Amino acid sequence: MIRQFRALILGAPGSGKGTISSRIIRKFDMKHIASGDILRSNILNKTELGITAKKYMDKGQLVPDEIMVNLISNELNLNSNVNWLLDGFPRTRKQAEILGKKVQVDVALNLVVPFDVIIARIQQRWIHAPSGRVYNTDFNAPKVPGYDDITGEKLVQRDDDKPEAVSKRLEIYSQTVKPVLDYYRDAGILEEFHGRTSDEMWPLIFKFLSSRTPCKADFNDAK
Repeated sequence: MIRQFRALILGAPGSGKGTISSRIIRKFDMKHIASGDILRSNILNKTELGITAKKYMDKGQLVPDEIMVNLISNELNLNSNVNWLLDGFPRTRKQAEILGKKVQVDVALNLVVPFDVIIARIQQRWIHAPSGRVYNTDFNAPKVPGYDDITGEKLVQRDDDKPEAVSKRLEIYSQTVKPVLDYYRDAGILEEFHGRTSDEMWPLIFKFLSSRTPCKADFNDAK
């Protein structure tokens, strides 16, 4: 029996994880499993772990590592018969270590984008607050600069999208992710992809994954 292929994706906020993940799922026979979705689903369905996690969240506390790993590993066990791509987890070395005892991960994909590029990219993001519509002045600009296409209302920039806030988030991310990267590097399964854009990194990621798991028949190119 052929064992399923298990991967996880890492990358700083604004590094293009969402774009790369969607391309991986579209091109390869893999299921996208997002930690945030798992947490929300368990809370909504009032599972035992979901109820416990919500108690911590309601107090403004982080959900303990053991609870988060149990939530994630339960979902992964339900998908043991498919190839999967885990997104948004682990966030700490301890989580990575506990997860490693429960599930075998084949590769950790890390997207490495220069922080100045990320800051510039996020700085160009504007939103229509009432609807949540997102624009980017670089590749998805509004028809009229500064105004929503549908309502004509003024666009705003979220406080955490401003350069100072983004720099702080990236600094915190660097500090927390290094032990995680070290863990997977020591395990010999870390694969890093460098670039300024998703289009730069994607051919390299596509080539690597093509050597590890079959590409879907309908999508046999790297576009």
